Amino acid sequence: MPDVTSPYTPGTPCWVDLMVPDQQAALDFYRDLFGWQGEAGGAETGGYAVCTLNGKPVAGIMKAMNPDGSTPDPAPPTAWTTYLATTDLSAAERAITANGGQVIMPGMDVLTLGQMAVATDPTGAAFGLWQARDFHGAGIVNEPGAVIWNEINTTDPAAAAPFYAKVLGVKAAPMEGAPDYFALSVDGRTVGGMQGFANKEEPRPAGPSHWLTYFSVDDTDSTVDALVRAGGNVLKPPFDMMAGRMALVQDPQGGVFGVINTTGPEAA
Repeated sequence: MPDVTSPYTPGTPCWVDLMVPDQQAALDFYRDLFGWQGEAGGAETGGYAVCTLNGKPVAGIMKAMNPDGSTPDPAPPTAWTTYLATTDLSAAERAITANGGQVIMPGMDVLTLGQMAVATDPTGAAFGLWQARDFHGAGIVNEPGAVIWNEINTTDPAAAAPFYAKVLGVKAAPMEGAPDYFALSVDGRTVGGMQGFANKEEPRPAGPSHWLTYFSVDDTDSTVDALVRAGGNVLKPPFDMMAGRMALVQDPQGGVFGVINTTGPEAA
């Protein structure tokens, strides 16, 4: 479903955004890499930029700053945040606390667009919550340049799985054909994945547990080449796997993400 025209089902990843030291540099980088259009917003949104692809919202980019608008020192790590949809943010916050998580940014209104909060699960993975009003979230997904997959990489799947089930109704089950990997589903529909770090040597962002965002691309190898020319880093070079050809990369300011061509090598 490339175009999204209705609210996301609670528990479904609905939006991603990036906090960076240099917002304009990030806007330029992702414009050239994925074809996004976006510019810094007004003071009422703290300069938050909603990037679009084919005229539809695809992701957000904002400058790292303190609540008073000053530059944080030290600067927080540059990271993509996955937001999960909810219809009752206050209830979700209570459930997070009751089930071993922590609310690190309590719910707040974002104009008339909706309400947001940021939390961590019991294994330390940070994620956002979004209760939509006028803005549902990403208006385009699963298309080149848009988000195609969201995944929890965790130190303890056995602790993470029941947490998301109790807080947002997200169920984890072994994924067929993928040892040690779990599919995350909402109302019977797969919405993401989960894997553990145990006995793995996968590169990852700073910190033990995290949500990882994957973007769809037409050609994984050429996208990685373009990223390197623009100053990005390759953490895991392109390789073929069951869903297609993917790579794990890092933008010039340190933001880690995956890129994947789901057509696979035979169709390339």
